[in-house]
Amino acid sequence: MRAEQQLRTFLKILGEYPADTPLTKFLPGFFKKNKQMGSTDRRMAARLLYNYFRLGQAAKDQSVEKRLFMAEFLCNSGPDNFLQHFDPDLNEKTSLPLTEKLAFLSTEYGLILQDVFPFHAHLSVGIDSTDFLDSFFVQPDLYIRIHSGKEKLVKSTLTAAGVTFEELSVNTISMPNGTKLDQIFADYTQASPAAGFPFEIQDLSSQQTLTYYRPQRYEHWWDACAASGGKSLLLFSEEPDIKLVVSDIRESVLNNLDERFIGAGLRTYQKKLVDLTQNPDPVLHNYNFDGIILDAPCTGSGTWGRTPEMISQFEEFKIQGFQNLQKTIAANVVKYLKPGKPLIYITCSVFKEENEDVVTHMVNNLGLTLEASQILKGYQNKADTMFVARLIKG
Repeated sequence: MRAEQQLRTFLKILGEYPADTPLTKFLPGFFKKNKQMGSTDRRMAARLLYNYFRLGQAAKDQSVEKRLFMAEFLCNSGPDNFLQHFDPDLNEKTSLPLTEKLAFLSTEYGLILQDVFPFHAHLSVGIDSTDFLDSFFVQPDLYIRIHSGKEKLVKSTLTAAGVTFEELSVNTISMPNGTKLDQIFADYTQASPAAGFPFEIQDLSSQQTLTYYRPQRYEHWWDACAASGGKSLLLFSEEPDIKLVVSDIRESVLNNLDERFIGAGLRTYQKKLVDLTQNPDPVLHNYNFDGIILDAPCTGSGTWGRTPEMISQFEEFKIQGFQNLQKTIAANVVKYLKPGKPLIYITCSVFKEENEDVVTHMVNNLGLTLEASQILKGYQNKADTMFVARLIKG
């Protein structure tokens, strides 16, 4: 039977999967080694793996197979041939609301929702733990931010491709995760390869941090942990005449920024290779900034709806390690901020130790005043959950 073969494939992949590797990196390599798997088989295998990990650390007393069936039951919104083959009683209830499904599994199998994400005691103030835990059984959406002037092009192209999308603002739209944007816009990128895509793939919560920046024309800003450059591009979209420095500890990341920046029209910027756990004076001794974006290294716990395998891999003691790292980096960047100017502190974490507690530390020890902060509750919008704070140097 096809379902039985799908289960055997799932068990094989799970058995070979190294716990310290993201699924997005492991699965392509596995499929490359197993070329006999067709596209349908690959999609099904990936679905089963991701759904299985969405169960987090719950129902550990159950077999792997039973946990998989429970996860499929929770993640699917209608009857499914795979689940029908192995557990028709569960399959006939897949159309129930999620709350009723969870209640059923709690009664019949002893499922404890809090065990899905066993770190809930660390959640930041304002996060509804039940809603947050429920969100792990819902696939997040794909969000894009359209470059100014390209709105009509992007929306008409998506419509012609039959993609269902939702307009959240003039420049922000959401669509089902897995939408093949590279294929849909292949003609555009071939015609204008230097221009790149007419949009940026960027989560909704990440886009919402922009309201905290408030740059002024000709100001000098520093994106201290630039990574893929998403926050820099947000800053540029708000104020094109900004003078920008971007830095990161990884040279490969900085090298990759050029193509993305040029495609978005950002051509005037400086790149700095900096380890912010050390004194950055040798690189930045003569710099003073009108604003600093510190998108700090963190657990990434607000993004685990997209990478659910992390729930099972994460160890609680690491929260303190990330907090120590964030405090060190904050102390090393604040000295380059002009008095009266903002530090924008951002994490994609849901843990209070990385969010409110780090802000309190900065206020008490680094001469900063908190102007505003917010948990961006992506779990309510099929998006990532993030934290943002705007602090002013005294």
